Amino acid sequence: MKRKLGKNGPMVSAVGLGCMGMSGAYGQSDDAGSVATIQRALELGHNFLDTADYYLAGHNEQLIAQAIKGKRESAFLSVKTGQLVSPSGPGPVSGHPDYIRNAVMHSLQRLKTDYIDLYTLARIDPNIPVEETIGALSELVAKGIVRYIGLSEASSASIKKAAAVHPITALQIEYSLWTRDIEAEVLPAIRELGIGLVAYAPLSRGFLSGEFKTPDDLKDNRMHMPRYQGENFYKNLQLVEKISTLSTEKNCTPSQLAIAWVLAQGEDIITIPGTKRIKYLEENIASENVQLTKEDLETIEAIMPAGIVSGSRYPERFMNTLNR
Repeated sequence: MKRKLGKNGPMVSAVGLGCMGMSGAYGQSDDAGSVATIQRALELGHNFLDTADYYLAGHNEQLIAQAIKGKRESAFLSVKTGQLVSPSGPGPVSGHPDYIRNAVMHSLQRLKTDYIDLYTLARIDPNIPVEETIGALSELVAKGIVRYIGLSEASSASIKKAAAVHPITALQIEYSLWTRDIEAEVLPAIRELGIGLVAYAPLSRGFLSGEFKTPDDLKDNRMHMPRYQGENFYKNLQLVEKISTLSTEKNCTPSQLAIAWVLAQGEDIITIPGTKRIKYLEENIASENVQLTKEDLETIEAIMPAGIVSGSRYPERFMNTLNR
């Protein structure tokens, strides 16, 4: 299944592949398995590959380069930039034009390509007017090394300012049964501007798969996120169990139901569930075959209305980087 990315963007796979987890974000890396998974996605016609220059200091881009060697035209490369890293995790954000111009050249080298399809500002830098950052990105488009510009985790106000400088093709932001903050302001704003939505974490970092039964099942950075801790974990698990029951009735997995719900929210939405295993890639892609009726959507809404989830998306120190 292909969908148009924004009113002026290209046709891309409705279910793409988020590659972050291939570089140690969730458990051990498996480079060989990850390369095979990326290549399988391309074989199946699912061309949207999402990465960032800060995923394990460029490791993720190098991994993708290995996987798409000789297949560049089959892949749509979505690359995020502007998030610095530190030994303790995500560091400050930079939207400085000089930083952007330098970062893109390094990405091109690691990806072994002469252009990036969608280049996305990962976060809005509060110290640099977004218009200046978008101005630098538009220069890259004029040079032909970037084809489309994206934003991530931006407020409706910042999106409008950015779009006044150069067309914005896509907004990448967390959107799932668990995370629906964008429905109030951001989603209406991007629809008014003809900007496509790239929904990340449609499975809420795997929790909606139903595979996690206790907090001890999480051995990676998810254990530091409020939704997966203590009492919040068990409250949220009750919601997942209800979704699992409904998925059984629909003859699909809980993951497929969750992804199908995201896709059902509009033809202008694509989603990028992450995995490093072919098994889960194929399961996620099969979500396109799950047909949700009006009654199904009403049932899901009754089980999991907006705002019902316990706990915030990120630890408090990271929440101020969102919706800028």
